[in-house]
Amino acid sequence: MQYLVNVIDSRSNSGTAEEGVAIDAFNDKLREGGHWVFAAGLADPTVSTVIDGRGDEPVFTDGPFVEAKEWAAGFWIIEAADLDVALKLMAEGSKACNRRLEVRPLLAG
Repeated sequence: MQYLVNVIDSRSNSGTAEEGVAIDAFNDKLREGGHWVFAAGLADPTVSTVIDGRGDEPVFTDGPFVEAKEWAAGFWIIEAADLDVALKLMAEGSKACNRRLEVRPLLAG
């Protein structure tokens, strides 16, 4: 099963060099264990665009879809046998990146 793991932060580009080293080591562990699918950091939500195409014409709005004190600053997509495995892995990921994480199963498709 695959899981989306959101990295929760209240600042943009806030990672330190030490956190970068720890994240790289954690990513290597994910790869070695066969759990790695993809990961990336995200730009600040103020540079996002919300698109609402439900009407006759799409509406484009600058900025995040919701004002929030915290947002997804990055993410992993991982492969794990079950939620218990995903949570155990990402407890280490939280420590490596020094941020809270949200783990969500991807719907089968």
